[in-house]
Amino acid sequence: MANARLLKSSLIVSAGTMVSRVLGLVRDVVMANLLGATNSADAFYVAFKIPNFFRRLFAEGAFAQAFVPVLSEYREQGGLVAVQELVNRVVAVLGASLFLLCVLAWVAAPGIAWLFASGFHQYPDKLDLTAELIRWTFPYLGFISLVAFAGGILNTYGRYAVPALTPVLLNLSLIGAAFWLTPYAETPAHALAFGVLIAGMAQLLFQIPFLWRLSLLPKPVWETSHPGVRRILALMAPAMLAVSVSQINLLLDTVLASWLEGGSVAWLYYSDRLTELPLGVIGIAIGTVVLPSLSALSAQDNREAFRDGLAWAVRMVLLLGIPSAVALWVLGAPIISTLFFHGAMTPYDVTQSTGSLRAYTLGLTAFMLIKVLAPGFFSRQDMKTPVKIATAALVANMVFNLILIWPLAHVGLALATSLSAWLNAGLLAWMLIRQGYFAPLKLLRHPRTLAILVAALLMAGVLDWLSPSLEWWLLADLYSRVLQLAALIGVGLVVYVAMLALLGWRPRHLTR
Repeated sequence: MANARLLKSSLIVSAGTMVSRVLGLVRDVVMANLLGATNSADAFYVAFKIPNFFRRLFAEGAFAQAFVPVLSEYREQGGLVAVQELVNRVVAVLGASLFLLCVLAWVAAPGIAWLFASGFHQYPDKLDLTAELIRWTFPYLGFISLVAFAGGILNTYGRYAVPALTPVLLNLSLIGAAFWLTPYAETPAHALAFGVLIAGMAQLLFQIPFLWRLSLLPKPVWETSHPGVRRILALMAPAMLAVSVSQINLLLDTVLASWLEGGSVAWLYYSDRLTELPLGVIGIAIGTVVLPSLSALSAQDNREAFRDGLAWAVRMVLLLGIPSAVALWVLGAPIISTLFFHGAMTPYDVTQSTGSLRAYTLGLTAFMLIKVLAPGFFSRQDMKTPVKIATAALVANMVFNLILIWPLAHVGLALATSLSAWLNAGLLAWMLIRQGYFAPLKLLRHPRTLAILVAALLMAGVLDWLSPSLEWWLLADLYSRVLQLAALIGVGLVVYVAMLALLGWRPRHLTR
């Protein structure tokens, strides 16, 4: 029954995330058509990536992983009054910290631009534009961090749909800015940057009524000595690095890419965005549901159920993540040409983006595994172990970057990120096994696990055989590309599901 509830909750989050990510692809199509891979595009994507990086590092990363386990414990042991006292004090400390951070970022925007895109110094106008855009996009971090705070409360109380749907407003805001603000802005990049700011405010306002329904609308109370606040702060520092290594790696890619050929930042952005769809729908959705569940089981000291929940999460990642990675590898060029080959985008941009997409695809399953294995530590408020692992993976990524950037340019940066992700996931699994919270041998030896690999490889062969050449994708009109891509995705899905059924998979196995 527990796994059935996890599956149901994961499907709710996946559905909301799917809507958001599909709209995100529409947003990226609009932005690619508007900006292409120009200097203006590089400047905007850096300015957009910086608050998004801190959002994942701080709001959805360190803060969420520290806040949810403590909140779950207060809910289990103290009730609604204790939870209300905790959220009142947390929102005061969080809000004040975010306000100070955003003011500092506004003042230091030129320095931030140079720090995260030092290669732009060759083009002073490009660097100045990046700094100007950062001043519009960085306040988004403040709003979205409060959104993550509200989402943590809603997820702890089983209200998964609202936080999952909230990111839709970001995509709608950027699409609207592209169409309606561009004629009035200095450049299209300025219009999009203003759209980012509007999105942050809209997402926060959207969640407030749902907190009110839970009788948990925060009323700020400044009290840093509150034991719950102090525990959250103590847990946040190590969690910041542990949960967000992949994001740090992606940001390092951007810094190094700024020194490469013009357009490299945009190529990495487009390919990263395509991996974000399955990562969000599968890895982040399952990890979001598993964290409060494992936190509650840890508070109850139910180790057997804890192991079962974690094993279920890993099995779901393998079942859905492996075919997603295989399909992205085979259909990378068709997807990029269908979605982005319009307006300012060139055939050369399609080819370069495809190379980095395939490199990211090699690590996609590892990215997903990190999202479900890391909560195995955070739910027990063990931050030290994943911090050590994250540090090792981060150092490894730097080494891989320096080795691979010379022969492979931006593709080498993407490949380095994938290699470090596998190191991170492998070490997390190994430590959970040693601590007795994860028993994967049964899972890996089981015939149904092998069936996943067989079905995914067969699907890859069929898709590769049926897919037209890259030249066809570049010459065909948009309507033909969309129809052909939809047909290929449909065929791949049918082949994969049919092979799983032939090899023994049944719907009941999803909850066992």
